[in-house]
Amino acid sequence: MRDVLKVAMPKGRIYKQASNLFRQAGLPIPEDFDDDSRKLIVEVPEACMQFILAKPVDVPTYVEYGVADIGVVGKDVLMEENRDVYELLDLGIARCRMSVIGLPDWKPVLHPRVATKYPRVASQYFRRKGQQVEVIKLNGSIELAPLIGLADRIVDMVETGQTIRENGLVEQEVMYDITTRLIANRASFRLKNEPIQRLCDQLQNMLAAQRK
Repeated sequence: MRDVLKVAMPKGRIYKQASNLFRQAGLPIPEDFDDDSRKLIVEVPEACMQFILAKPVDVPTYVEYGVADIGVVGKDVLMEENRDVYELLDLGIARCRMSVIGLPDWKPVLHPRVATKYPRVASQYFRRKGQQVEVIKLNGSIELAPLIGLADRIVDMVETGQTIRENGLVEQEVMYDITTRLIANRASFRLKNEPIQRLCDQLQNMLAAQRK
C-alpha cells in the first residue's frame, strides 16, 4: 500500500491556484476540492493524499513538527517563520513582492517606526542596510499605520498595488520578490522520499513544460 502524503495547504489566495497546479501535474485532485474550503481535513484517496487546510502562517509549523509531510506556503511566510524544513520547489504561483511603503511626502527621520506583519524580515532587512528602525507588529490593515501616525512606513505584500494607491500610499522600495514554495518535513523526506520525489518530479516537469 502506498504511503499517504499529508499536505498542509494554506487557505486563501494560494488555495485554488495550488490545487489547480496539482491537477495540471496529473494528480487526481477532484474539481470540487476547491469548494470544500469549510472542511479542515480533506481526504483524496485517489491521489494517496490527505490535505490539511490551515492558515498560511501555520503551514511551516505543521510541516516542521511532522503532522504534515509536505506543505505549500508563500516565501514571505517561510522567511518570517524561519522553520526547520526543506524547501523543495518554487511553484511560481501567487507572485507578488514584499515592499517598503509610505506616504508620498515621507521624509527620512531618525529611528523611524515601521509597521508590518513581518517583524523578523523587516528588522533583518533594515539592519543589513545599516538603518535603525523601531518595528511594530500588526496583524491586519497595515496600510492604516502611516495614515493615523502609528508608523512612518510599513512593510507589506504588494500584488497589483491597488490597495496602497486607494489609501494614498506609494511603494518606495521592493525588498523581495515572493512566490509560493513546496516544503517538506526533514524526517518525512527520508521516510517518504519516493512519493515526495514523485510529486516534485510531476510538478517540476509540468512547470518546465509551461515555460517552453
